[in-house]
Amino acid sequence: QVQVTESGGGLVQAGGSLRLSCAASGLSRINYRVAWFRQAPGKGREFVADINWNGYRKSYADSVRGRFILSKDRVPNTAHLQMNDLKGEDTAVYFCKFYGAGHEFWGQGTQVTVSF
Repeated sequence: QVQVTESGGGLVQAGGSLRLSCAASGLSRINYRVAWFRQAPGKGREFVADINWNGYRKSYADSVRGRFILSKDRVPNTAHLQMNDLKGEDTAVYFCKFYGAGHEFWGQGTQVTVSF
């Protein structure tokens, strides 16, 4: 049984930073891509960032590029999203997805709230 767990969300003031983590257990391989999405109240789920299995290729949404950094941990199937200079529009539930070879596994999400 595959389980994906996000952590690190919380309340932060505008301009502050948070580090989200995402870990998957039960995966039979380690070469899954990892992506983060977010969903703000009343809006659809939107792409935030993506990293390939070895951490060498990354992509970011325009809205977060230069502020967010996605990285792979040395621990297999673990990734981190460093979020800096947070803004009110970053408030959302953040979801992590491990995917590859026709499979995808989502976490339950972690709330990030940025206050003014």
